[in-house]
Amino acid sequence: MSSAKHGFAIVTPASRGLGFAFAHQLLARTQLPVIATARKNCNEIREWLLSSNGIPKDSEKRLKMIEVDVTGTVQTNLVWAKYESTISAMADTIRKEYPDTPLRLGLTVPGTLHVEKSPSQIDSAGALDSFKVNSLGPLLLMKHLSQFMPSKSAPAFPKTEFTAAAGSETQLELPSHAIYAMMAARVGSISDNSSGGWYSYRASKAAVFQLAKSFDLYLRTKSAQRAIAVALHPGTVRTDFTKEFWGGREMLEPADSAEKLLQVLLGLSAETNGGRGRCWDWKGEEVLP
Repeated sequence: MSSAKHGFAIVTPASRGLGFAFAHQLLARTQLPVIATARKNCNEIREWLLSSNGIPKDSEKRLKMIEVDVTGTVQTNLVWAKYESTISAMADTIRKEYPDTPLRLGLTVPGTLHVEKSPSQIDSAGALDSFKVNSLGPLLLMKHLSQFMPSKSAPAFPKTEFTAAAGSETQLELPSHAIYAMMAARVGSISDNSSGGWYSYRASKAAVFQLAKSFDLYLRTKSAQRAIAVALHPGTVRTDFTKEFWGGREMLEPADSAEKLLQVLLGLSAETNGGRGRCWDWKGEEVLP
């Protein structure tokens, strides 16, 4: 399959939880080249992915692991320049590995949580970490990945080019346009906020609603109906990230959330009123800003 014609997918980061589940779904249910990133242990994560249930035997040649770090401790502007350099290096690698190939499906899922139940619990280092990972991380990923979005003059992607491999899961039917998705959260919605708390997490995730909207407006000019941008709310997913809140909540396993979010994404159209530029949850319901 020609990647230049069909595009590539990227999941960043894909080291565990929801990101790992997204990468698994794309390897198991498409024939796209899949780029997956991690801060460390890339070879180990690659082996975990390739040895997971449902992954076709020929997936090894489609999976590219790249080391990317958007979670280092903020100390000075020089430190942030260092971490942006890993994102920039990732973009350089993509250009070399997949020349003249557009991004077809981008899933950016960095996230961290520092719980502040009252203003007195706000810690400057923790708050900076929240904004660095939850807001600035997606912003810098968008900056360096935007160059790979298809132009308005690019041909539409074929809709039905995948053939299910023997014993594999049902193949995904990808739309003819590219999709760039950023992970937001329902608690980042100002209109939905009825309980307060979680100050830095709420504020940093609220920024993702704005990023998705602004990037989609950019894509309307650059790509027209060839690409859209959206934000996503995955639900409360059973991972180490949410371990403190497992009791008394509706929980989703990472694989379930990833599968449902992909179904939502692939059902959005590139029309002005087709869902682009907005935030959608795993049930396919809009989360208002």
